[in-house]
Amino acid sequence: MFRPRRPDFSIGKEEGRRPLTRDHLRGYRRLLLYISPYQNRMILAIVALVVGTLLGLVMPLVVRNIVDVVFVERNLALLNRATVLLALVFLAQAFFSFVNRYHTSFVGERVVADLREQLYRHLMTLSLRFYADRRTGELVSRVTNDVTTLQAAVTDNLVTLLQQGLTLVGGVILLFWLDWRLTSVILGGIPIVTLTMVFLGRKIRRAAAEVQDRLAEASAVVDETIGNVRIVKSFAREAYEIARFAAKVEETFAAAMRRVKISAVLAPTIGFMAFMSITITLWFGGYEVIQGYLSPGGLVAFLIYTLLVAGPIAAFSGLYSQFQIALGATERLFELLDLQPEIADAPHAYPLPTIIGQVAFNRVSFEYDSSLPVLHDISLEVKPGQVVALVGPSGAGKTTLVNLIPRFYDVTSGCITIDGHDVRQVTLLSLREQIGMVPQETALFSDTIYENIRYGKLEATQAEVETAARAANAHGFITNLPQGYETRVGERGIKLSGGQRQRVAIARAILKNPRILILDEATSSLDSESEQLVQEALERLMKSRTTFVIAHRLSTIINADWILVLEGGRIVEQGTHAELVTRPDGLYHKLHALQFKFELEGE
Repeated sequence: MFRPRRPDFSIGKEEGRRPLTRDHLRGYRRLLLYISPYQNRMILAIVALVVGTLLGLVMPLVVRNIVDVVFVERNLALLNRATVLLALVFLAQAFFSFVNRYHTSFVGERVVADLREQLYRHLMTLSLRFYADRRTGELVSRVTNDVTTLQAAVTDNLVTLLQQGLTLVGGVILLFWLDWRLTSVILGGIPIVTLTMVFLGRKIRRAAAEVQDRLAEASAVVDETIGNVRIVKSFAREAYEIARFAAKVEETFAAAMRRVKISAVLAPTIGFMAFMSITITLWFGGYEVIQGYLSPGGLVAFLIYTLLVAGPIAAFSGLYSQFQIALGATERLFELLDLQPEIADAPHAYPLPTIIGQVAFNRVSFEYDSSLPVLHDISLEVKPGQVVALVGPSGAGKTTLVNLIPRFYDVTSGCITIDGHDVRQVTLLSLREQIGMVPQETALFSDTIYENIRYGKLEATQAEVETAARAANAHGFITNLPQGYETRVGERGIKLSGGQRQRVAIARAILKNPRILILDEATSSLDSESEQLVQEALERLMKSRTTFVIAHRLSTIINADWILVLEGGRIVEQGTHAELVTRPDGLYHKLHALQFKFELEGE
């Protein structure tokens, strides 16, 4: 049988070790395209940002005039006017800051919502083979953690980068205007700051990618254990699973602390360099004032501009590290979005008309990969309304064969037709709408019984739901529950017994009213009483429908119209029960005799 391979969590880590490339930048540009539907809001936010930033650059000049004119002349009227001017500047700044932050946040939240919807929509188009290769926790991490990481990168950080850039450029221009000699001394330290920022930023990027990988592994453990909580408890493996999760959490913590350690070094280092520049400014600026090259007010304004310029330089280190983190998440996100669905509508696919249920396999072979062939040259024809049973040892290919009918996988060679239509030439929606399935492990949603049954026909009325439940022998136990049809079934239907879950699933299939029905060992894990109720419901469900039954208990398929015996991916026998059981050298006869022996011993 096909074994899912362990997901490769090394992708993020290896990506974190590589330097920035054009591919990374292309990915980021692609991410920015998600802003385009909201460009008017973004333009408004940027205009508000520019105006607010320019107003902030006016403030040191006002302070210079206060020091050089107001204090020297001791003019109270000028002081009052300057104070009012500063108050108006700050009020205008606050208003434009509100406009900028509100619209930036709107765009950021909207982009995240769009990305999550697109990613989930894309996941719904991917084939079962994709899900067999990956763990749920990994995918959940992509939809939640990675998308959240991108939010700041596409809005807040981008706007902050623009704001700090404007402040830096405007501040440097004004610094040169005030005193070019002092400015030249200060700017001489910028290359040292920049090189330090780049060096430590790369280390942060690698550490951040490792944190994401470790977190994805921890999420996968949670998903596996909660999804298989019955197994965990039946084997009393709570302590083992707690230890396994704790180990993953500790690995995540260790990776996070490596990132924190580097970040803790980066910010103070850049800050130290920035404030050292202020110290140098004080000394050299004082010298300039003493020599008469700069006024005292000019020195105060220069110090304020130095602080304004030092702020962006320190902020760039944090922004750079956040962009590094976002680039890793961007690559993983688009890697997933760029995956093409293996099973998709053909270019000229047409809707499958209402069918009567004639199914034909024409020399069908199938393999999961070239080294793992599963089915070999299967040919059969099933007439409308027939019940066809599939039996054989585990790994014979029974489930794989029926999964080819609704195109969960595509045949490797040959073709499958329904009423003469090749299933690969019709739309998936029209095909699967006319096929119903009742699996061995019933899948229910964490919702009410009513909603789980209505899933078979979303527009169904209460009366239709109850009629389907009665036909499935489910109405009785449902009405005996405290909330009746509004009873919530819990995660995967854990609050219901196996027989109750199966009957809800059968009611769902009855409500769908499919022309072709697939039953995958639907009674194999039930007790005798539940099996009888479920079997009665299945007989009602199968009436007048083309039905494929994967049988575990041969006693349940005695009345099947036709029985296929599979072994090693081939049909080795076929016929009715009466014909097959009389062939002493046949596989069916051996399986029947062996099962009959076990049943006698069990009694």
